[in-house]
Amino acid sequence: MTIPSAEGFLQASSCLPCTAEEERELVAALSREAEENVKDGDLRYLVSQSWWMEWQRYVGLVSCDENGTEQLPQATDRPGQIDNSKLVSAETISGSEEPELQRTLREGEDYTLVPQQVWQKLFQWYKGGPEIPRKVIFDSPTGKGYMVDVYPLCLKLIDGRDNSEQNIRISRKAKIHELYSVVCSLMSVEQSEIVIWDYYQKSKSKKLTNLNETLDEAQITMDQEILLGMKLDESSSGFSSRSTNNELALIPLGPSTSSLSIAGGPTISNGFSSGIGSSFSQDNSFSPLLKDSADGYRSFSNGTKDDTHGLSGLHNLGNTCFMNSAIQSLVHTPPLVEYFLEDYTREINTENPLGLQGELAVAFGELLRKLWSSGRTSVAPRAFKSKLSRFAPQFSGYNQHDSQELLAFLLDGLHEDLNRVKKKPYIEAKDADGRPDDEFGEECWNYHKARNDSIIVDKFQGQYKSTLVCPVCNKISVTFDPFMYLSLPLPSTVTRMITVTVFSGTGDALPMPFTVTVQKNGNCRDLTKALADVCCLKSSETLLLAEVYERRIYRYLTNPIEGLHNIKDEDILVAYRLPVGHEKLLRLEILHRRADRCAAEPQFNINRKLIGCPLVTCIPNDSTGKSDIYAAVSAVLVPLVRAKAHGPDVSAVKLNGNGPSLDGIVLTDNGTTCDEGLSTSTGDDNAVGEHLPFQLSLTDEKGSVRNAINTDSNRVLGIVMRVLMDWSDREHEMYNIDYMDELPEVFKPGFLSKKTRQEAVNLFSCLDAFLKEEPLGPDDMWYCPGCKEHRQASKKLDLWRLPEILVVHLKRFSYSRYMKNKLDTFVNFPIHDLNMSKYVKQMSRGDRQPMYELYAVINHYGGLGGGHYSAYAKLVEEDNWYHFDDSHVSSVNEDAIRTSAAYVLFYRRVGGSSTVANGVPVDIEMVDSLET
Repeated sequence: MTIPSAEGFLQASSCLPCTAEEERELVAALSREAEENVKDGDLRYLVSQSWWMEWQRYVGLVSCDENGTEQLPQATDRPGQIDNSKLVSAETISGSEEPELQRTLREGEDYTLVPQQVWQKLFQWYKGGPEIPRKVIFDSPTGKGYMVDVYPLCLKLIDGRDNSEQNIRISRKAKIHELYSVVCSLMSVEQSEIVIWDYYQKSKSKKLTNLNETLDEAQITMDQEILLGMKLDESSSGFSSRSTNNELALIPLGPSTSSLSIAGGPTISNGFSSGIGSSFSQDNSFSPLLKDSADGYRSFSNGTKDDTHGLSGLHNLGNTCFMNSAIQSLVHTPPLVEYFLEDYTREINTENPLGLQGELAVAFGELLRKLWSSGRTSVAPRAFKSKLSRFAPQFSGYNQHDSQELLAFLLDGLHEDLNRVKKKPYIEAKDADGRPDDEFGEECWNYHKARNDSIIVDKFQGQYKSTLVCPVCNKISVTFDPFMYLSLPLPSTVTRMITVTVFSGTGDALPMPFTVTVQKNGNCRDLTKALADVCCLKSSETLLLAEVYERRIYRYLTNPIEGLHNIKDEDILVAYRLPVGHEKLLRLEILHRRADRCAAEPQFNINRKLIGCPLVTCIPNDSTGKSDIYAAVSAVLVPLVRAKAHGPDVSAVKLNGNGPSLDGIVLTDNGTTCDEGLSTSTGDDNAVGEHLPFQLSLTDEKGSVRNAINTDSNRVLGIVMRVLMDWSDREHEMYNIDYMDELPEVFKPGFLSKKTRQEAVNLFSCLDAFLKEEPLGPDDMWYCPGCKEHRQASKKLDLWRLPEILVVHLKRFSYSRYMKNKLDTFVNFPIHDLNMSKYVKQMSRGDRQPMYELYAVINHYGGLGGGHYSAYAKLVEEDNWYHFDDSHVSSVNEDAIRTSAAYVLFYRRVGGSSTVANGVPVDIEMVDSLET
């Protein structure tokens, strides 16, 4: 399809601004054209997210949430100049007018990326800036996915001739020959006269001579130094400072002083990822003891450990604290240390199509050995970062990433690289077919092990049982699946508080608001059950839920499996206590309107406004006379009677014991009633009208019509009769309408909600929330084989088999299309004696209790836009804890391990079932928290 040129929308010479609609259409056309014809080297421009949202509102691109609700009203004012000032720092790159980009930015939160043509139009319309262009990068020549190099490499070039320094910016995907071109142009030298050295952390690494190699492949990292030397004598191999013959005048500069160490939730400044790379370096080797001087590592001969083993830090290569914290946790996992310090290369699987030809395992093994070598010198994981970037493009570059997501990739990648199964057999999935869980679970585990057998499976993988139940036909589906880690929700992320005002349908009590906590993915049945518990519902009663809007009943929530996601926080919900079986009775709905007695009678019928909240009660289908209706209304109004209004002429029917006592209703098959316990009149219809101090009329669902009530009977279409009660000064003197006037919303953000979100919870409450039965979300429907339709089934997880190493991920980050959030809730977790016997289902008699001990923690400090990762790890043999904060390693007391920054917990299984018998101290703090 040919896209018409956008030039016709507005002539270049025109000084008149476009309309909002013209701007929207033009930007959309230019964006489509740019995406359809994207190529390597194209430019994308950063635009402030706040300004971009303001522009979207102006042109009518209103954002909507998952339920289609508008989140931002359309703006009428034209936005001001483009303001990208918050995206850049005051510093600039030497020799460039382009400002330095802040290192804490996240796409979609701080900035958005637009094609060059779109930026040019926006700048033409709004001016402003500064402009921040970035290049498009394709991972492979044939790949369709591309990335935007938002954070290109910033390198410190040192000129050995005069010790001068200059910063240069270049893409990490640029070739070495492009680096030479940039340097030659900048320094006004010929390429044949110079040589560039990789000089990371004051250490001469290697000459950059492979001109077709990318900087990424050459392991050149952010903010590092490169050295420029003059190649005056090709035969000279010396490297001396201020040489008398000036063969190589190289003056090194100290390491970068940048202390920036930022990480946050998962974000990638690219369009799409082309997946795991398939090209591998020519110098690949599986030797576990390759010396890599570039990583600052002194090789050791036999892999043995000395007194200072395991205490090496990791350099931050530019926003890589997320990677460092995950690596430190894994390299302090005792089974992995033992495995990789031995000859693990015999288990490397180079044939696995799902693996990385063993390169990830080798890179990790080499790095682990460096970290466990003698001494406490920090290590620069440049080789590992280079491999990671090639195999997992989502972690390439120097953006912020999620440590847990990297951990999941590493465990899965190591498993596939070390899978002992060379040729995976095909195994057809089978159903339980009524077999016992023990038998079916063991069969599923054996099938899994037949295809997956590695050190990772041996130590890290467990098994859980998943049970799905159809809400319509009650079809049950049971599956057993492996897991590598447990992602536990914090209770406040899977539940919500809902406030409902409960009314009595018999006039026995005043309206009372109740706030209950239910599952976010729950349904109306869950809400009704929670309300029944808190309001002490009688066995003869049931609750009828309804939504009130503009003082009338907007809808009844009668479908028990309707999802609670349809209920918004700003809605008003009510529930009416009615007798069991009320569906067979006639529902009487009472609306209220203000009456202006001073107005003339013609206006009296028009100038009315609904007030209060509708009341609902029930009357027999064969009792629709005037006296029946007045008696029922009088009964439900009794709780509202003012104390001073009590007298023989007020609510006479109810006070004399003649109101509708719904507790005594006995239904017949046709919906009529027996006389037992139900009397709705005093016998004289006219007497009722004389004694009741209010006026009723029949009306519609909106309360917009008034029809007189017949004395004998009134015809009703449907199951609801609606009456309108007029409220004049006399009615207000008799009844207090305040109880049903201003009803609370479903949820009102405020002090209570903030306090609830920040309340401390313990690890066991997170486990309970994870394992609690809950309905699937509306976007995760299950296809029921019984109904042959997609259903919002209920799901229940059970831990069936626990691994030796239990990794627990606390889900602190939540993401939706338009909102990101981090919970800083303090989670109290045990350091010793985590007893999982309550949660694991497969335990034979005589089995030892599954007891676990904490040995590592990944921490995340700060918010989403800019934060920092570090790790606590325990040297098990020494029984001492250490804090690994990038290259800085320090001892820490065990009491300081529990913090609100804990993000991923690592537990190892310990023997024995009795804390006394094993001499392990009881975790008193955790026990105390459970008791309270």
